Amino acid sequence: MTDQLVIDREKAIQRTEELRQEIEHHRFLYYVQDSPEISDADFDKLYRELQELETRYPDLIIPTSPTQTVGYQPSTDFKQVKHRVPMLSLANAMGNEDLDKWYERLIKQLDLPAGEVPSLEFVCELKIDGLSIALTYENGKFIEGATRGNGETGEDVTLNLRTVAGLPRQLKAADGVEIPRKLEVRGEVYMPISSFNQLNQALEEEGDQTFANPRNAAAGSLRQKDPRNTAKRKLALWTYGAYVMTGDEIKDRPTHTETLKLLQELGLPVNPNHATVQGIDEVKQFCADWAEKRHGLDYQTDGAVIKVNDRKMRDQLGFTAHSPRWAIAFKYPPDEAETVVEDVEYDVGRTGAVTPAACLKPVKLAGTTVKRATLHNFDQVRRLDVRVGDTVVVRKAGEIIPEVLRVIQSKRPASATAIHEPQGCPICSGQLERHANEVVLRCINYFCPAQVQRRLTHWVSRDAMDIEGLGEILIKQLVESGRVKDPSDLYLLTAEDLLTIERLGKKSADKLMVNLNASKNRPQSALIYALGIRHVGSRMAEILAEHFGGLKALTDAEPEQLERIEGVGPQIAAAVVQFLQDEDNKALIQRLAERGIKMETDPEDRGPQLEQTLSGKTFVITGSLGMDRSDAEKQIKARGGKPTSSVSKKTDYVVVGASPGSKLQKAQELGITILDEEAFKTLLAIES
Repeated sequence: MTDQLVIDREKAIQRTEELRQEIEHHRFLYYVQDSPEISDADFDKLYRELQELETRYPDLIIPTSPTQTVGYQPSTDFKQVKHRVPMLSLANAMGNEDLDKWYERLIKQLDLPAGEVPSLEFVCELKIDGLSIALTYENGKFIEGATRGNGETGEDVTLNLRTVAGLPRQLKAADGVEIPRKLEVRGEVYMPISSFNQLNQALEEEGDQTFANPRNAAAGSLRQKDPRNTAKRKLALWTYGAYVMTGDEIKDRPTHTETLKLLQELGLPVNPNHATVQGIDEVKQFCADWAEKRHGLDYQTDGAVIKVNDRKMRDQLGFTAHSPRWAIAFKYPPDEAETVVEDVEYDVGRTGAVTPAACLKPVKLAGTTVKRATLHNFDQVRRLDVRVGDTVVVRKAGEIIPEVLRVIQSKRPASATAIHEPQGCPICSGQLERHANEVVLRCINYFCPAQVQRRLTHWVSRDAMDIEGLGEILIKQLVESGRVKDPSDLYLLTAEDLLTIERLGKKSADKLMVNLNASKNRPQSALIYALGIRHVGSRMAEILAEHFGGLKALTDAEPEQLERIEGVGPQIAAAVVQFLQDEDNKALIQRLAERGIKMETDPEDRGPQLEQTLSGKTFVITGSLGMDRSDAEKQIKARGGKPTSSVSKKTDYVVVGASPGSKLQKAQELGITILDEEAFKTLLAIES
């Protein structure tokens, strides 16, 4: 071996070790922490570099290399689930050249005669940027759901998956389709872009850390310890594969196309944007067709998954330690673009949060022209060291919100100017403050026009007072004209007032008046949510309304009372009391009451008062019940009991369903009374 080869090999050994450590670090952040430091494209570059080195020096390959393993070790926060069939990763194709190489390997491995090559059939599906999951059904009933984890073992997230609207609890029996006795379904849980944008906006308003993209948001949401928090995140699901556990294969379904059809027939959601195609040229055409069209979808996709359609061919091709040979993921180039920061502007939200935004030299990105990008907060400005005049790389987070990803320091002009925090509110010149442990700078002038407009926009939204016809443009006109300063002023408006607004006709004015009057009788949970109390989302508003019967009783609550409610911690309790005891807010609530807004739930709407047979008793539910968990908790509370999430010596009953977790063992160790579902229903005096 020559001296140069020795040197090259030593460099390769050093670099492979560096790459393995770096890749494992980023895998941990991506799969476990749900907070990546680098983009998917940058991660792919590191991974491909390691692959190339290991290809050049095969003796350097070790079993623990990232190229030989999948995912990351599952979190110990959840019960672990051993996958019956390993959940492998997919090899990547970064362009048509990689697709051609993969196709050539298929033809060679299948040993197809030349005449049969053009007829090789594939299924092309969009690659959903979410969290891979395995769903288990027994006799059509959903009993268990788990994350990919390390491919062999995942995390039990059954209870959280039950909150995903598109996941059927019970499979349906279609004509000619027999429900398998045991079925494992593979799919992807994702966060729609619309939900992602709403979530990040709410987090930013609260001064909390936002998510980098919908994939991280979906993963973080599915790993919430309290399923009620997952439910708030509005996750969705696509399924794409199935294994019948009562046999070795899916009988009478010889192709992947037929498998997708089976999933649909059983009532499982299947992405409609898939196609069965002939030959590699049609595969390339599918990928090209969706390169731009994907930007109009309400979910994030960064590529396409191509699979050999014939199941027997798949068996013949087999697997590597890392991925199936019969499938590959085609990756689109990252949606990033270079441009110049020409100025900086500041947005002011309904809670006074001041958000810096970069004004950009217009640039095409993901099918649209981008002129503005969020900088999130001033800590982010400092981390990026972004300045006016800098050349920056921008991308779309969630395909919708452009953000500045990084600064190209080598292109910084001498004239570049630093971005400083404003000394006063950029809208009203009011005082700015930063609350303890927050990164967000806030305008403390409650009557700042920007805050007023945002609060009114929140007030009229669907989950709040649901006043159709009162959009952002009309709200802005009403605020600027001085007619409306807070929500109570909306209820002083007349049809004649509205007719003075530009481009608002009599029919629209009359309809808006009807909607305004109807909103006076909205549920108390909607009213509490509409007030915009920090940390109180729509679900928390429901909890508070249910406990207190309405806003009237809630205004007299003490922090200690609030903290005794399941799910209400000290931070929420303090925010609620602080808001309701503020003199300006008290005056607003008084005005709302005077103008006819209902402040408590009508007695006839509260349902029958049940005998408090469970008063003082504490319950913990573990495992999957036939009845909905939230319904079970409501039944307990309606009888005076208290549902809690953790087992302790103070727990009176543990209700056990299918696949219980460690709570059952702890209950047995403490000698706590254990109830199966039938015994629980008997205790509630509910008919089975």
